[in-house]
Amino acid sequence: MVRHHSTMTSLINNIRPKPDQVLVDIADYVLNYKIESKLAYETARNCLIDTLGCGLEALEYPACTKLLGPIIPGTVVPNGAKVPGTQFQLDPVQAAFNIGCMIRWLDFNDTWLAAEWGHPSDNLGGILAVADWISRNAVAAGKKPLTMKTVLTGMIKAHEIQGCIALENSFNKVGLDHVLLVKVASTAVVAELLGLSREEIINAVSLAWVDGQSLRAYRHAPNTGSRKSWAAGDATSRAVRLALMARTGEMGYPSVLTAKTWGFYDVSFKGNAFKFQRPYGSYVMENVLFKISYPAEFHSQTAVEAAMTLHEQIMKAGKKVEDIERITIRTHEACIRIIDKQGPLNNPADRDHCIQYMVAVPLIFGRLTAADYEDGVAADPRIDALRKRIVCEEDEQLTADYHDPKKRSIANALTVQFKDGARLKEVAVDYPIGHKLRRKEGIPLLESKFRTNLARRFPAKQQKAILEVALVQAKLEACPVHEFVDLFVI
Repeated sequence: MVRHHSTMTSLINNIRPKPDQVLVDIADYVLNYKIESKLAYETARNCLIDTLGCGLEALEYPACTKLLGPIIPGTVVPNGAKVPGTQFQLDPVQAAFNIGCMIRWLDFNDTWLAAEWGHPSDNLGGILAVADWISRNAVAAGKKPLTMKTVLTGMIKAHEIQGCIALENSFNKVGLDHVLLVKVASTAVVAELLGLSREEIINAVSLAWVDGQSLRAYRHAPNTGSRKSWAAGDATSRAVRLALMARTGEMGYPSVLTAKTWGFYDVSFKGNAFKFQRPYGSYVMENVLFKISYPAEFHSQTAVEAAMTLHEQIMKAGKKVEDIERITIRTHEACIRIIDKQGPLNNPADRDHCIQYMVAVPLIFGRLTAADYEDGVAADPRIDALRKRIVCEEDEQLTADYHDPKKRSIANALTVQFKDGARLKEVAVDYPIGHKLRRKEGIPLLESKFRTNLARRFPAKQQKAILEVALVQAKLEACPVHEFVDLFVI
């Protein structure tokens, strides 16, 4: 007996669609938008020096430097990109990884807080490496190099792409790490630097979205670890690789976001399309947050400032931290979600994402530096003893002010209660020193931070040569990229 199986055929539509609007908007922005904002360029210069300074400080940490250099030891690339603070000259993909790894290592470069927070200066890894490589090859061929104004323009645009997508779209809520936005932004900006056509830039950006994206597992208990310090270097270097592939004519994937079943929205974003609050301009760079005083996860910056004030008050009152019964941190929801942490802390990456640790250290020592996250300091039993007595409580008004685009505060308020019943008046800080509303107060301190970081690596004469260019807007903008980078070769 022969059985006839009924078959159902569904015709798959194989007509290649127009590129997703999100891809088109990014490509058109990097190609055509002219940055007119003087504030954006001034902020970009401050961002540049701060970001490079963070990288120089990271070179003091073997956990970072062990990852740097060429993949094959001893490799030198003629006319390759140089890595500031080192003697490495590498292909632009590996140089982007090196620079990106350095600048993010200590969690001390800029921050953007939105639905998806992140660190837009992470994109400098790809931008500086590619601009330097292009410039060295141009000079070798008797052509004009790029100027640092091109680098600043690239930074403004990368900040804008990463930051504007982040405003309304939370990738952490679907378990993906914010470095995917570094990859997307770097890909677009680097593709434009490389001279790709509009179609090629769209292809390159589609390749960034179609990539596998990093899980956030390395940022959260019980797996918190050092990948969070090199993940952005990995993302910006991957961007350079994808842009170079697109330059060869490698095809893109036009509906990478919207394709039913197989696109990013369905696979990774619970079927939701991205939302946008504003068109791309120069808003993000103008409003970016600098970490000026403390290498600490940004939701804790105001808490650390408050703890430094309380350290002085406790000493003046003739008390010791051992006399404290309880510290209450009145805070915003994002702080509790990300860095409110009890129990053992396993490594520096764990500690710089624990608000209790970041408050305990300044209360005890009157300081918080990158070295304070290392095992030697963390072994002091007073830190864990004090951590157990620090509790966070959400204030819904602070949460609302954090999300309010007119305020964008990142407030924390600390109250110290002693075992004898005495209590210090609550110390509240609404805006950290690196906030746009405190620029006048913050920029001299940012420059001081840069001077300190230069002194870690370079002799006085070299420091002076760097400062003469880096602190003067017109001089920096006119400086050829390769000459600027050469100032940082050790």
